[in-house]
Amino acid sequence: MSKKKDTLFSKLDELEDRYHQITEQISDPEIAADASRLVPLTKEQGKLKGIVEQYGEYKGVLQGIEDSKEILENERDQQMCQLAETELSELSEKAEKMEQQLIHNLVMADEKQVNSVIMEIRAGTGGDEASLFARDLYNMYTRYAESKKWKTETISFAPTEMGGIREIILGIKGADAFSQLAYESGGHRVQRVPQTESQGRVHTSAATIVVLPEPEEIDIEISPNDVEEHVSRSSGPGGQSVNKLNSAVKLEHKPTGITVSMQDEKSQHKNRSKAWRILRSRVYEYFESQKRQQRDSQRKNMMGSGDRSQKIRTYNFPQNRLTDHRINLTLYSLDKIIAGDLSEVTEALRKYDIEQRIKDL
Repeated sequence: MSKKKDTLFSKLDELEDRYHQITEQISDPEIAADASRLVPLTKEQGKLKGIVEQYGEYKGVLQGIEDSKEILENERDQQMCQLAETELSELSEKAEKMEQQLIHNLVMADEKQVNSVIMEIRAGTGGDEASLFARDLYNMYTRYAESKKWKTETISFAPTEMGGIREIILGIKGADAFSQLAYESGGHRVQRVPQTESQGRVHTSAATIVVLPEPEEIDIEISPNDVEEHVSRSSGPGGQSVNKLNSAVKLEHKPTGITVSMQDEKSQHKNRSKAWRILRSRVYEYFESQKRQQRDSQRKNMMGSGDRSQKIRTYNFPQNRLTDHRINLTLYSLDKIIAGDLSEVTEALRKYDIEQRIKDL
């Protein structure tokens, strides 16, 4: 048996043992009566159920292969041997497909379970043109989300006078949302003739994208004692009623130094609720990224860290070209991509990522 298969079985055995352990715990009346213990266990069981059941089917197929081999070794009846050969061939083909699917599901398990993300889009260098590019990226992602039947929600929005976007924070919910959008984090660069350019010269501008998994409250527990809250009067547009009230909220997570400010809403309660959502996502990602650095630094170097300072993609409008620098992908269909058809880009990135993760096994 290959080293990869040994590792695969070892990891799957661990998951199967954990699944059975959770099932026993849930059946304990004391735990069943305690929601604070029952809910996290039920959630973890739900995450493991699919892959554990698939592993059970796979082991059943492997047992069928062993049975067919035993018949071929010991059976003298020619007809029985022919049947065993046919079954062995079919089961071997099935096992190979199931093994690939199991590996895929195993290496992508964490991402596939996250169906809610926080996406932050900010204009970078390039002045007005950068804010217009940020607006185009926002339109691209919302159209892509629409095609996937995902739900989008604007959490924070800072427009510019030119109709661009200085910063926007979105909530996106839907099946596989994080596994599809996680690769978008980083620096995005655009090359095109700006609307304000009279001499037809191509300018280069930039925007940054940050995609964070949005954890449920049971996924991450932040002690209120670790968070310092400041309230103040909102500034900027919104009318006199906004500025008269202490509605703006700033949260600071003291252990990490992460801060979040929110003043979009007139209600202090709504601003606080939105700020907590973003804070939870940023703190969750902070600790998860530390785990990832320890666990798979090799893959992070290949795919990139997702850091906002890292240039990951160039959008060249004169040539209708998109280039993803992490995997040397070049597509001459920028018009379709910017209109929201990101599937070819996302699939190429996912495929590459999965291949690297499998190598790391």
